[in-house]
Amino acid sequence: MEESEDVPKDFIKLKSEKLSVDEVSELVVSPYCGAVSLFIGTTRNNFEGKKVIHLEYEAYTSMAETEIKKICRDVRQKWPSVKHIAVHHRLGVVPITEASVIIAVSSPHRAESLEAVMYCINTLKASVPIWKKWIKRRAAGTVCYCILRTCQFYGLSLFERQKFTRKGTINHF
Repeated sequence: MEESEDVPKDFIKLKSEKLSVDEVSELVVSPYCGAVSLFIGTTRNNFEGKKVIHLEYEAYTSMAETEIKKICRDVRQKWPSVKHIAVHHRLGVVPITEASVIIAVSSPHRAESLEAVMYCINTLKASVPIWKKWIKRRAAGTVCYCILRTCQFYGLSLFERQKFTRKGTINHF
């Protein structure tokens, strides 16, 4: 990459394939920056004392991408020295230990990129229409589906948000 072409860029991707830490971190590397900060959210094998089999993510894709673009704009206003931002989120089934989300930010110095990464993940979880469903095993061996995170986008209630899910229903246990 020629240095004259190193203009700030945002890389946003929602996909069902396995996420690559190397791919995401390479997107934000810049000769102008001495820091690349990463957040990698992975699937753990337990929640509330129950064994988790895997996670499943669904999204209202076009709105999710729009909201992530807003997050990137906010980051650039709060930390003007930030160079590149990458936000990749997995959809569909995510097995134990695999990444659900990878966020990378580059900046000349570490403080800005570290703060920006934390802001990105916290704001993404609060405002982006991506739903996480934990698939847990109950004591009797039966499978339990539980939606634990629904964002609060545009003030819609849980009932109103259901129409944005792929299957149209949300089961709570």
